[in-house]
Amino acid sequence: MKVLLISANTTHAPHPVYPLGLDYLIGALTPRHEVQILDVNAAGGVEQIEAAMRDGNPEVIGLSLRNIDNVDTLAVKSFVPGYERMVRLIRRCTGAPIVLGGSGFSIFPGELMSLLGADFGVVGEGEYMASLLNALERGDDPSALPGIMIRGGSVRDPVPWTGAVTRRMRPVDAPRHFYLERGGILNLQTKRGCPFRCIYCTYPHIEGRRMRLVPPDEVAREARGLQEMGARFLFITDSAFNADVDHSLAVARAFRRRGLTIPWGAFFAPTRPPDGYYGILAEAGLTHAEFGTESLCDPQLKRYGKPFGVEEVFAAHGSARRLGVHIAHYFLLGGPGEDARSLDETMNRMEELGKAAFFLLCGVRIFPHTPLYDLAVEEGQIRPDQDLLSPVFYRAKGITTEAIIDRVKRQARGRVNWVYGDGGEETERIVTRMHAHGRPGPLWELLLR
Repeated sequence: MKVLLISANTTHAPHPVYPLGLDYLIGALTPRHEVQILDVNAAGGVEQIEAAMRDGNPEVIGLSLRNIDNVDTLAVKSFVPGYERMVRLIRRCTGAPIVLGGSGFSIFPGELMSLLGADFGVVGEGEYMASLLNALERGDDPSALPGIMIRGGSVRDPVPWTGAVTRRMRPVDAPRHFYLERGGILNLQTKRGCPFRCIYCTYPHIEGRRMRLVPPDEVAREARGLQEMGARFLFITDSAFNADVDHSLAVARAFRRRGLTIPWGAFFAPTRPPDGYYGILAEAGLTHAEFGTESLCDPQLKRYGKPFGVEEVFAAHGSARRLGVHIAHYFLLGGPGEDARSLDETMNRMEELGKAAFFLLCGVRIFPHTPLYDLAVEEGQIRPDQDLLSPVFYRAKGITTEAIIDRVKRQARGRVNWVYGDGGEETERIVTRMHAHGRPGPLWELLLR
């Protein structure tokens, strides 16, 4: 069966992100099916969809929806209208079935199936698409298949994938050159699933809570392969690289055995590290640690469901900083229980963290399938049947979003290392310009003060 897989992500802020999920999907579908890829970002825009449809004449079109919006209260931007445009272009060219997938779709499967008029959907991990295509080839009814939704059928919850996970390493083609020329950043995954219980996060719904670990030598082989393809920086896409400390150490040691020489970064929970933890990672090439800190007020961290307290944050920060690792902290302000006192505590303690980049969001996006959603329903902030495709943010009782934004702006004034959201168009322009001059990586380390 001829299949066209489309990565629908069009955002470049702060830099374009390589569509890793499609590599895994190719690994699940080939060689049985003939697969073509269209990365809308790398292709230069949605207009290329018509050319891909004409040249490839696909029998099935898979559309991967990565994000729903930018979760930014200051400049809310929904990506859904762009997805609608893409589907209109596809329908104008063919009557072949459209299959939706991706993390954004898995959060809102019923809403997006209805809005976009798709024929099928893969809820959760994309490997389930293989069983859908096989059923379509045989003429079987796919409605009972795990992870598969059909038009007009009931909404399905994600089913964690338990089969083989195989990434098909594509050659250095034009789409991959697009990312190599814009910072040289490629990505890899060392595990799936997230055991944490952060009240706002959709990871456990999409991937499940049980961690499924990729063998460290396999991760290192993949990393070395990406380096040989021209990558100059690797980013590990796990929800938290250190969610399994022993496995993360084994991956780092495997990197050294395989001779990985390019720098890499990852997202971490700022839990207290074992002695020597960041030293081992730094020796293996770790240069950028991004901490999902969210608050520096212990009661607020507890309300967020975080597995650490303020003391642990400072321990993680200090341990990584002493090894020369560049550090960024992400803060999510305005959640349940936030008030002027908890905000003051966070903002004042940020001053004590020392050399770091701070990325701040004021307001917490409400997504279904999260404890925050249940709380918002209980408090009457949203209705149980409310359509949340249009972004809705939680409203703290003790302080307004406007007051939080005002406080952040006053304290951040004149400091380049205090960044609201992803930095917006100005940050994107700066990063793009520096990548064009040959600087690799995410570049937020240049903000450090």
